[in-house]
Amino acid sequence: MIAIARNAHPDTEHAVDLPYRLCSWALDDPENVALWVDAQDDPVAWAVMQLPFWTIDIAIREDLEPELFPRALEWAIRQAVNGRGEAAKRSAWYVHVFSDRRDRIRALEAAGYACQADVGEDSWSQVLLRHPGDLCRDVKSPEGLTIRPLAGETEVTAYVDLHRSAFESKNMTIEWRRRTLTAPHRLPSADLVVEAEDGRLAGFCIGWLMPGDGNVGQIEPLGVSPAFRDQGVGAALLSQCLARLAALGAEEVLVETDSFRDPALELYKSMGFRPIRDILVYRKDFPV
Repeated sequence: MIAIARNAHPDTEHAVDLPYRLCSWALDDPENVALWVDAQDDPVAWAVMQLPFWTIDIAIREDLEPELFPRALEWAIRQAVNGRGEAAKRSAWYVHVFSDRRDRIRALEAAGYACQADVGEDSWSQVLLRHPGDLCRDVKSPEGLTIRPLAGETEVTAYVDLHRSAFESKNMTIEWRRRTLTAPHRLPSADLVVEAEDGRLAGFCIGWLMPGDGNVGQIEPLGVSPAFRDQGVGAALLSQCLARLAALGAEEVLVETDSFRDPALELYKSMGFRPIRDILVYRKDFPV
């Protein structure tokens, strides 16, 4: 699955940080995953109903895109309607697509998905930003705070509590975070947390490198505890993670964020990230 996404890069979202997403609890149930194979039984495409994000992740070998993307959407619609158990039910599912992928946009609209970029108060779109990995702005940690790698499994529970607080969501689980520690292509030195003097964790930032091609990195996720915001924690974390990715060979680093989430977007821009592609969000509603 990682190889398919990597070979389709840069037209596959999350190709770099895919190991993180493939650790999610959505994949605990094989019914949430579809795999297409060729005549030699080699995988050529896949789709995942990413329950934590309410999104459908899709990766397809480039030459089979016209045939298999509509089929992946058909499979996802069947899953949305017939998903097993209440945990698999969602009132809406979303597909993210680069704004210049007219082929995918046509297929999405034909399947009944609607763009969310201009729907009023709840409008939603995203942007992909790029950072030249060798030009890291040095930002020191705020006084009393220390940036260091996550202390392995012994710190997973504390991390999960922090993650949930930072994003005001219970999507992150101990099992998911524990799996990331043994995920392929994890970089322990770029799996960072911020520790306060009293031992509390104040923030986190995980850096990834493109599997098989270590010159492209990605930040996912980055978060700061509400108790430590507006102190420069995010900038210090990002500075340290960028430096570590550069030391590991990253020549560029990507990050995705919501276009309307001003604090995150402004943070990335202030650290040297520049928008390179717009991402549209398409939605289809389902009865629950």
